[in-house]
Amino acid sequence: MGAASLGAARRACALAMGLANPASARRAAWFGWGVPGAGASSAFTRSPATPSEDSASGAARQDPASPLPPAWAEAESRLARPQDDPHGGPAGRGGRQHHGRGEYRARGLAGCGCRPGCGTELAQLMSSLFSPNQGGQILRVSTALSCLLGLPLRVQKIRAGRSTPGLRPQHLSGLEMIRDFCDGQLEGAEIGSTEIMFTPEKIKGGVHTADTKTAGSVCLLMQVSMPCALFAACPSELRLKGGTNAEMAPQIDYTAMVFKPIVEKFGFAFHCDIKMRGYYPKGGGEVIIRMSPVKQLNPINLTDRGSVTKIYGRAFVAGVLPFKVAKDMAAAAVRCIRKEIRDLYVNIQPVQETKDQAFGNGNGIIIIAETSTGCLFAGSSLGKRGVNADKVGIEAAEMLLANLRHGGAVDEYLQDQLIIFMALASGISRIKTGPVTLHTQTAIHFAEQLAKAKFTVKKSEDEEDTSKDTYIIECQGIGMTNPNL
Repeated sequence: MGAASLGAARRACALAMGLANPASARRAAWFGWGVPGAGASSAFTRSPATPSEDSASGAARQDPASPLPPAWAEAESRLARPQDDPHGGPAGRGGRQHHGRGEYRARGLAGCGCRPGCGTELAQLMSSLFSPNQGGQILRVSTALSCLLGLPLRVQKIRAGRSTPGLRPQHLSGLEMIRDFCDGQLEGAEIGSTEIMFTPEKIKGGVHTADTKTAGSVCLLMQVSMPCALFAACPSELRLKGGTNAEMAPQIDYTAMVFKPIVEKFGFAFHCDIKMRGYYPKGGGEVIIRMSPVKQLNPINLTDRGSVTKIYGRAFVAGVLPFKVAKDMAAAAVRCIRKEIRDLYVNIQPVQETKDQAFGNGNGIIIIAETSTGCLFAGSSLGKRGVNADKVGIEAAEMLLANLRHGGAVDEYLQDQLIIFMALASGISRIKTGPVTLHTQTAIHFAEQLAKAKFTVKKSEDEEDTSKDTYIIECQGIGMTNPNL
């Protein structure tokens, strides 16, 4: 999708948003205009809409010469700069204070209702304006920022486009953990609910547990809770239960081997203790995360990819699956990688998980490529009933090779996970990536609208091979400061 098409897609969502409820007595404004479709390949520029795309959305055509369509301009005008706290505190560096933390005021929104007479505004999100596959991510990003910024939040039409709409167990357990993290109030918290209302209070540390009671990913629970733990009043221990190696989510091996060493460049550390692995469909896994709060996050610069120096990984089986499956996955992956990379030893260890290490049956593989500058890339795959072990290994190898071909310094699964930390950090962070994913675009959107971080995404211009689809994501972070330290 080109720059003009990308801008048009965003404005089409803005127009739909602006017409959603114009006569509402509460003047509710819907956050959430324009996360474009996957495959967007340019900066998030607000270029004039094309008549054909606006017509397709059912909205009135816009003047191509107009820099900002009326609905977009109206929506953006609802967002104001930090103001003094109606509760009595002045605006801090992270925004005006509410419930003890920074918050940005949104004009034209309903009051938060945290107590009678409170004039604090409420951010409202319509999940249905985004891709049906983004419902969980929207909840994770928006509730984490809500908790951090003290911003009351309502999310409506949650997963409205799914065959089973509303909250699923993994979403509910994450929401309940964030509620307990800050002694907040959470309404609509039940399986199948398509609307929640979250009012945060002061973030505290301590021990917090989230149990999906399914194979729901513990790594996704980590995504929503970790940013909050960084700005807590004391150290935190997160007991996360569910699936450690789940489909449509990072594997716990990816979190420990790729995410952890990279995200710690922001200036914090955490310990990841894998107590028990759990697989689809039973779950039963448990991971304990221990971390201490920080005063402020440092910016990062991940733009120098370097050269690949190591390739390693693990192929695992658990339960009744024979060890031969692990060896076959590893061997197939090595053969696939050596077709493109012949000068490096590829070390993929086959592993048989014991009963005290894993619950249920499962198999999978993760392969890591490490570079001379400390960049990490991965490819992974999980076995399924009826799928040949060789195919699982080849799928992981091809994923790794695809992440190496684009020339970026982070892979496609890390880029969206870094956005919230870039937004909260002090100073300018820069990462070099391949094509910007839809999940990354969504994370940027909410970081800009809720936290007021400033992002730019542009095509990398320093490539020797101009055919590579490589981008620089730059963020001016808000420099959030932990008031407890």
